[in-house]
Amino acid sequence: MTVDWKHQIRRLTDKGATYADVRYYPKKEEDVMFMWNGNFLEFNRSEESGFGVRVLVDGAWGFAASSSMTDVSITFDRAFANAAAAATRIKRPIRLADKEVLSGRFTSPCEQDPFEVPLAEQIALMKDLDSYVNKPGVEQRRVILSTVRNTIQYYDSEGAEIEKHITDIFPTIQVAATDAEGMQQGRKYLPPRLGPTRGWEIMDRDHWKNQAERIVNEMKEMLEAPKCPAGKMSVILMPDMMFLQVHETIGHALELDRILGYELSFAGGSFVRLEDFGNLQYGSPKLNARADATLINSPGSFGYDDDGVKAQDRMLIKDGILVGAITSRQMITEANEKAGREIFDGSGGTCRACSFTRVPIERMTNINVDPGEDGSLEDIISNTERGVVLSGEKSWSIGSNREQFHFSTDIGWLVEDGERKGIVKNCAYSGMTLDFYRSLSAVGDKSTWEVQYVDNCGKGVPGQVMQLGHGVPVCRFDNVKVGE
Repeated sequence: MTVDWKHQIRRLTDKGATYADVRYYPKKEEDVMFMWNGNFLEFNRSEESGFGVRVLVDGAWGFAASSSMTDVSITFDRAFANAAAAATRIKRPIRLADKEVLSGRFTSPCEQDPFEVPLAEQIALMKDLDSYVNKPGVEQRRVILSTVRNTIQYYDSEGAEIEKHITDIFPTIQVAATDAEGMQQGRKYLPPRLGPTRGWEIMDRDHWKNQAERIVNEMKEMLEAPKCPAGKMSVILMPDMMFLQVHETIGHALELDRILGYELSFAGGSFVRLEDFGNLQYGSPKLNARADATLINSPGSFGYDDDGVKAQDRMLIKDGILVGAITSRQMITEANEKAGREIFDGSGGTCRACSFTRVPIERMTNINVDPGEDGSLEDIISNTERGVVLSGEKSWSIGSNREQFHFSTDIGWLVEDGERKGIVKNCAYSGMTLDFYRSLSAVGDKSTWEVQYVDNCGKGVPGQVMQLGHGVPVCRFDNVKVGE
């Protein structure tokens, strides 16, 4: 059934709507496959199709969605009625910042679509991955393969017409065993996005075989390794741990709707205040962080956001000073008005929804830390007097306003007088967010920089799960509290 979406939008503006848009999902597909100790235990396939309508009437949003293409006019009218009803209750009318009206198309890079790979071939590859980690001493083996394919058509009353085709793949292998104290030790591998692709071609068997051998050997060493010593020391975060640090204490802390208090009932707030922009020393001068939705091989890149704003690369922290946030058209107008000055000169293009049934909100794109000039991992280790190299996120606890944190990691390597002294287990570290980033003393060069993906970022009420990435180098922080 062909729908004239622009006609439906015009109907609402003729009725008095100041703005309207629609996101139509012809088909969104997600597959999740799970193998445990060589047994194929789970295959979940989900598909959805439908459209969501947003309408602004007298300064209030209305939203409605439907999976039935016979309810198009009814759904548009319901969104309008919802907005008109909400307009009688609002205290502050919503205004959208100006944007460049664009029409365009975005297709994520993918040489081989995973949904075109026969299911039998996918399972065969998972069996191969399991065989690579099926070694003596390994008690638990997990292979997880998740794939997503989605098409979104977007139209709004300002004239935008956008079509997006998103394909992505999220594979993981994990191994675990029990040490002499009865504690489970594990290692995992989620491949960084090193190539210019988001397709099946990342599933190169030779690459996975090498990584499988590495994590099995590291897990075995942990079974006999001493516990991580406690005390104040330097921590050197590998990219597969640094990404989580950035995600929780830069990314979520700088979502503007959190800063304005809109997430307090679910995901929490932020210690950042509007008066901090341009003034707050977030980290040492070595810290440069950005929200970059133009990094094509990452799930945090989508061409255009769900406000119809083109993907952007915007600085968040420049030479340690807070200069930007994760922003949308709605939130920047409110923030500028409350601050009494222009903090934000335009939307950062970060407004996204996980489904046609959800309202778009500020979501992280790719929250990256720029590589530095402190050399390779080995260069940084050689200049470290006492510390620990940490790899692999294991658990995390974060203050409700992101002001503090406590993380544990899969594995660590003790460093003394510029040399590695062996593996240590049960590693954890904690700190206050600003103190921690202000202690940043070394940032690895481009050779240490990797794009790590996140496929389960939760936010919003009702809840939304979104995918994104973090491009991060090896980083060293000094005088950090380390221990279990």
